[in-house]
Amino acid sequence: MTESSLKSAVEAIIFACGTPVEEERIAQALEIPKGKASELCAELMKEYADRKSGIRVVKLGESWQMCTVESFADCIRTVLDLRRNTPLSQAAAEVLAVIAYNQPVTKSFIEQVRGVDCSGVVASLLSRCLIEEKGRLELPGRPLVYGTTEHFLRCFNISSLEELPPLPQDSTEDSGEMP
Repeated sequence: MTESSLKSAVEAIIFACGTPVEEERIAQALEIPKGKASELCAELMKEYADRKSGIRVVKLGESWQMCTVESFADCIRTVLDLRRNTPLSQAAAEVLAVIAYNQPVTKSFIEQVRGVDCSGVVASLLSRCLIEEKGRLELPGRPLVYGTTEHFLRCFNISSLEELPPLPQDSTEDSGEMP
């Protein structure tokens, strides 16, 4: 296949999947190295951005997806008759932050950090697909551990957890000042 044909094939794959598709799967489908698949996806992302299209290509970890540009969200909701998602509660935002910055974590860790029961909030975040079960610890009771999802990355418009803002540093620890 020519370079142009390969890029068109990548575009078709990303469009047809509708959900994030891993670079590895694109490479396997086209019988090209993973690095080449990543390069073609990045070129597509730039092309869509340069032409100021209503569609964009986004990188989510090691996966790629097509989505609409945020500025058209209201128009799309109107056409699809979708109601706006309810915003996260303060408790949900706090739990999500604890998980995002410390994952994988257990529910008991989250509760220890927050000081309150988090069962309902964790269930809510699971139902919104912002977090998922990542396995169990080899401890008595084999507690579940949780982590964020690709949907979390998409919702917060970041391609990886490394793009999360740094946590604020406690300035009273090292300064010797009294709080």
